[in-house]
Amino acid sequence: MELILRQDVENLGFKDDMVTVKNGYGRNYLIPQGMAVLATPSAKKVLAENLRQKAHKEKQVIAEAEKVAEALKNLEIKIPAKVGEADKLFGSVTNADLAAAFEKAGHGIEKKYIAIKGGSIKRTGPYEAEIRLHREVQVDFGFEVVPEKK
Repeated sequence: MELILRQDVENLGFKDDMVTVKNGYGRNYLIPQGMAVLATPSAKKVLAENLRQKAHKEKQVIAEAEKVAEALKNLEIKIPAKVGEADKLFGSVTNADLAAAFEKAGHGIEKKYIAIKGGSIKRTGPYEAEIRLHREVQVDFGFEVVPEKK
């Protein structure tokens, strides 16, 4: 089933992308939730016109995302966490914790756009996360998990 996405859908695509999904997923989830519409010939023409109009605006958005990416490259984040034996954390550090650290640093990045390589973190040390600022702008961001000071 061919659909046009009306909003970003994680692990599927971005708004205004044409995607092919299984019939049940499209008919029972994406379309009723308002996340997608059928890719009929008339819908494809409307999409093409909308994309043409968005092209100019998109350049400005990409330029803004690249500025944020440059600012992030100069940023150094250390996330304090409670530590037990052998540098093992009590709990874990997730993308929500990294999003909160960005918020403190003055960058409002939603946690759904942050993917920590290897999943949640269970030990102290340096780690990397991939931050998606735009469909064309992604940043590999290095950060460190450090023991919390008592």
